[in-house]
Amino acid sequence: MDILERMRSGELIRLDDPEYYKVQEQINWAFTKTVELNKLPYDLPLIRAKLGELLGIVIDESTTVCIPFYTDWGKYITIGKNVFINMGCTFMDRGGITIEDKVLIGPKANLITENHPEDPELRRFVYAKPIHIKRGAWVGASATILPGVTVGENAIVAAGAVVTKDVPDNMIVGGVPAKIIRKIKN
Repeated sequence: MDILERMRSGELIRLDDPEYYKVQEQINWAFTKTVELNKLPYDLPLIRAKLGELLGIVIDESTTVCIPFYTDWGKYITIGKNVFINMGCTFMDRGGITIEDKVLIGPKANLITENHPEDPELRRFVYAKPIHIKRGAWVGASATILPGVTVGENAIVAAGAVVTKDVPDNMIVGGVPAKIIRKIKN
C-alpha cells in the first residue's frame, strides 16, 4: 500500500517515510486552497463551489458552510444534504470525516481525525482514525470530536465538549471528557 492508503487505514505515518512527500504535498495544496476559500466574499454558491473543489465533491445547494473554514487535508470529507457548518470550524480529515444529512455544526467546532503516539520518541509521527457524524446530529460551539468517534443519529454534543468516545443515538453529551447527560426528550 502507498502512504495515503496506509494513512487511511490508521497506520502510524513517520516523517522519515520515503513517501512522506505525498502527505506534505497534499497538506500544502489544502492550505493554499483553504486560504483561497477564506478570502471569498460571502456568496454561498461561490463558497460551495470552492469548498467542493477543495474536498473533491459536489456540495448540495441545501448545505451551508460559513467561512472561515479550515482543513489540513481536504480530500477525505463527505458532507450530506441540509447540513449547516458555522464559521471558524476546523476539520483535520486525514482519517476521513463523514457528515450525514441534516447535521448542525456550531462555530469553532473541531473534528480532529489525527493523533500522535504517547511514546516521546514517536510523538512527532501521526496516525488517523475516521469520524462519523450521523443524520440529524448537532455539534455545539467549540466542541471537539476526537479520532475514531461516531456521533449518533439526532445526538447533541454540548458546546465546549471534548468527545473521546462514541455518542449513542438520541443522547446529549457534554463536558471534558464528554459524558452522557441524558436521552433527548421527544
